[in-house]
Amino acid sequence: MHLLLTDRLSCPRCGPEFGLILLADRLEDRRVLHGTLGCPNCRDAFPVRDGFGDLRAPPRREMPEGLAGMPGGEGEADTDADKVIALLGVTQGPGTLALVGAPSRHARALADRVDDVHVLAIDPDQKMWPESNGVSRLMATPGLPVYSLSLRGIAIDGRLGSELLAEAARVVVPKGRVVVVHAGAETAKALESHGLEVLATEAGTVVAARS
Repeated sequence: MHLLLTDRLSCPRCGPEFGLILLADRLEDRRVLHGTLGCPNCRDAFPVRDGFGDLRAPPRREMPEGLAGMPGGEGEADTDADKVIALLGVTQGPGTLALVGAPSRHARALADRVDDVHVLAIDPDQKMWPESNGVSRLMATPGLPVYSLSLRGIAIDGRLGSELLAEAARVVVPKGRVVVVHAGAETAKALESHGLEVLATEAGTVVAARS
């Protein structure tokens, strides 16, 4: 997890108005490998181990199986990554992007191919992935633990539930895009209800933007 990212994270218990404070135990090249993110409001603590942040509100049970798959598996760095980049419409930085669920398998490729962006890879399987420049790995529930209007774009897996659609609309900046893969039949209407403009729908993928 990159050190600068910790200034943009919010408490998953208290909401996006409450930032987290980092207590780092081990840093390498401005990356937090071991430490704790604490909320000064609720006093809860969220561990960072081997660079992976566990930002789940209690009760915290065993880490569930994710949708990203294991590193080196099918789809880690293929042409699907270029498709995600094109749908997000971000050709250069600076800025922060988020990939949630299955799209998070493309985080490393996206960070390599788009200059000066940082990518949040959010999925339980990311715990098994290696550290990579430009990528911060974490798991979070409920919602997305970042400030409102703070991401240039986000790609999420529609199988994770409709609640994340509202969260995606909350965190994206004006003109930023929300890409939903494995989208359901009501995804486009749901995004519109959260104030986004639907730009395209095709083959289970919906692209919307904050106008």
